[in-house]
This record gives sequence, C-alpha cells and structure tokens, in this order.
Amino acid sequence: MHADAQERVRRMLAYLASALPQSCSPGARLLALQCALRTNGRGEVHLPAGLLRGMHLRQRTDLWHELEYAAWLRRDVRRPVRARLLDAAMQDQPQRPQRARAAHWALQPLPRGPVPRALPCAARLAALVLAAHTRPDGTGTAERDLLTHLCGQTPQQLSDLLGQLARTRCLSSWRDLRSEGEVAWQLDRPPSATLEDRPRGHSCRA
Repeated sequence: MHADAQERVRRMLAYLASALPQSCSPGARLLALQCALRTNGRGEVHLPAGLLRGMHLRQRTDLWHELEYAAWLRRDVRRPVRARLLDAAMQDQPQRPQRARAAHWALQPLPRGPVPRALPCAARLAALVLAAHTRPDGTGTAERDLLTHLCGQTPQQLSDLLGQLARTRCLSSWRDLRSEGEVAWQLDRPPSATLEDRPRGHSCRA
C-alpha cells in the first residue's frame, strides 16, 4: 500500500512540474498536489478547512490565485475552497480511494512522521520530493536536474533546502555527487529504531 501511494505521488509531482509554470511557488505546488489527488471524476475538488490548516495553508488565498492565473483551476466564488480543475488529464485518473491514500501519504511521507509544519513550503515540498524517490531502506539517489525541476528551485536553492532538512532531522545525511550529476540522501529514522538500524553520518555537501 505504501509503495503504491508513493508511486502515485511521484507520478503526480512529475505531472505538476510540467503542467504548472516554472514560476509557480512551492506552496501552490503543494496545494495543487492535494487538489489533483482529491478531485472527483468530474474534476471537482473540495479541500476541507482542517486539511488546509494542517498544511499551514488555511489563509493562503494567494496560492489559489497562482493556480487560477496559471489556468489550472477555477474556484467557486461562493465557496473558495471548492474548485474545478481545468486540465483534462485530471478527469482521467485511477479510482478515487487509491488517490485518497496517496494524498494522505503525501502529508506524512517521512519515517519520523509528518514534515514539520513550521518549515517553509519550499522545504516541505523538497522533503516530499525526496521521500517520493526514496527506496524502502530509507536511501535515495536522483539526478540533480530532476530534483530541481520537481522542486521548482535552482541548484543552489536545492542545496540550501537539503541543508535545512538535515538540520531539522528530516534527513540523516545527504551528498552532492557532482561528478555524476546526482544527489544521494538518507532519510532519518524514528527514535524507536535500534542502533543497528539507525543510519550513520551527518549532513554534508561535496
């Protein structure tokens, strides 16, 4: 179940990275991801106030405006947290229960629990992108260009975000494999993990 949700989130992140303007903010991308995964077969979506509050996006009307300006959705003027997704691809998706599980996984993708809500949207999006590309053993490797594309960040911004995630213990370690054009990382484990199971190392940058 976890692997299926992870795969769906990974594919949706790739879709959004191509469908939304490069200038689209990380917060708008997080909002779009939940909209895409929670829409019904007619492209209609309603995001509960509690969900938006939990994502620290409750009062962020600017993010909805970004997606409207990108012509990706149109909000219901009477009920602002309801919208219709304008992309036809959003009306031809797998069954809703499967997508709902993926939407829930996207809110808590890290083994230690939810991504800290106090982190900026850019860091939360980066944590989700890494988690979506992490293997079952907690390690991951991906092309740097792919990560910057999915996060909507420059290479330097990505490095800064990875450092921030390491300082907040979302990551146990990470390395910039410059010669290979890749980034490698290890997600931090829950406190209950044994010493043998816990990853070793510190955040680092080549």
